[in-house]
Amino acid sequence: MAATIFITMVLLLLLGFPMMIPLIAATFVGFFMMFGDFGHMETMIQQMVAGIRPASLVAVPMFIFAADIMTRGQSAGRLIDLVMAFVGHLRGGLAISTAMACTMFGAVSGSTQATVVAIGSPLRPRMLKAGYKDSFVLALVVNASDIAFLIPPSIGMIIYGVVSNTSIAELFIAGIGPGLLILLLFSIYSYIYAVRNKVPTEPKASWIKRLNALRKALWPMGFPLIIIGGIYGGVFSPTEAAAVCVLYALILEVAVFRSMSLAQVYKTAQSTGLITAVVFILVGAGAAFSWVISFAQVPQEILSAIGIADMGAMGVLFVISAAFFIGCMFVDPIVVILVLVPVFAPVVKAVGLDPVLVGTIITLQVAIGSATPPFGCDIFTAVAVFKRPYAEVVRGTPPFIFMLIGVAVALIFFPQIALFLRDLAFSK
Repeated sequence: MAATIFITMVLLLLLGFPMMIPLIAATFVGFFMMFGDFGHMETMIQQMVAGIRPASLVAVPMFIFAADIMTRGQSAGRLIDLVMAFVGHLRGGLAISTAMACTMFGAVSGSTQATVVAIGSPLRPRMLKAGYKDSFVLALVVNASDIAFLIPPSIGMIIYGVVSNTSIAELFIAGIGPGLLILLLFSIYSYIYAVRNKVPTEPKASWIKRLNALRKALWPMGFPLIIIGGIYGGVFSPTEAAAVCVLYALILEVAVFRSMSLAQVYKTAQSTGLITAVVFILVGAGAAFSWVISFAQVPQEILSAIGIADMGAMGVLFVISAAFFIGCMFVDPIVVILVLVPVFAPVVKAVGLDPVLVGTIITLQVAIGSATPPFGCDIFTAVAVFKRPYAEVVRGTPPFIFMLIGVAVALIFFPQIALFLRDLAFSK
């Protein structure tokens, strides 16, 4: 049965169908093989509805909408100008600014693909003009966007929290440490690259220009304060924080900056609606698919075959890391989280692993996989946005992938990288 489901998914993917079709088709095949007919389709529908029922999922379209508003408005540009004013003059400063801008925008959007568009579009031409190779620029933008998956409000962490019944607030704060570590490594590599390739530095901004950039960015910098401060100050939940972010984005772009009209807001809402529909179809189909494979005891067969029951906690973490990394090289991150988290949940509980640590590692691995050939979704976003060949987009990725994998391994051996802030914020 497992082989038939897998072959169905792979065949439809190779035929070019969008991910939701192979997922739903494989679920249908699984139901038919278990029950011998399609008379139990109401069970499949019930599982799909159950998958999208958790109230926490309301945060997903809210954060997507807020990110879309900021991308079309001035918030993203003002954050870029702030970073450039303070570090743009350093050796490799433009590349460091790009990585920092991805981190800052990730702290208000939670989406890797939105970060690729919002930061890559304005900064790529400037980096090319400054003397950076396009392969380096594309790789930096694609991989630095991974930080958006770790820094709150991470959409991946929301999905993981819902599926695994783990505190989303704890997951959010646990992602900050690894996200900042990745930023540090990317910044060091950018400096080394600029030195080796003799990339000229940018003119140093005056303090008047810096203060002006800071003044303009004060409003957009309110987003992380709302999200982090509001949640950990006990003012509102992560879901309520998402709604407040949308309201704040609307006030900023429509009333304060006057960069968007109500008609543009309506078009933005339509775009968000389409993206949300795709996400929730995937979530619903993923929930039904997980039920099918669990009912057929496919996970138990797979885990038994690799002998995971005899591994310790560290061995389990390495297996989980490899599974999610490889999965996201081929499939959408949301689907991988929905399908694999229930598979590993019993083992994680059996060996006594902290679900927040596991969630942080999983989120990092799916982010890495999203930027890794052959089918990482962020790669194809970059291909579409920058209109560059696939080979050119992936050419410069290996050094960044190695750094990201290094952070993932460090998390396994030194879990306090993620758990220190969590323990500090939620100490009893």
